[in-house]
Amino acid sequence: MASGSNARTPDAVFKALGNPARLTLVRKLGEGEQCVRDLVATVGLGWSSTSRHLEVLREAGVVGSEKRGQQVFYRLELACVPNFIACLDGARTRRR
Repeated sequence: MASGSNARTPDAVFKALGNPARLTLVRKLGEGEQCVRDLVATVGLGWSSTSRHLEVLREAGVVGSEKRGQQVFYRLELACVPNFIACLDGARTRRR
């Protein structure tokens, strides 16, 4: 569940998606639930930076997390986000 007071509002979601690293994380999570270790490798940043980006996405209500033993798994909470990203990617491709 999102904890921020602006969670899942359009402005909070757009702001959270406005960073290239966070957008990369969301694209990867669009493939399904991911362990934080794999997400660190995906964005090519350190653990601390990746965790901060995931926290921004979590506070905006874009992702959720679950700790299992020593590992944390993330999943998308807003099913519309990958579709929205695909729509924007398609619009960019059509313009070329």
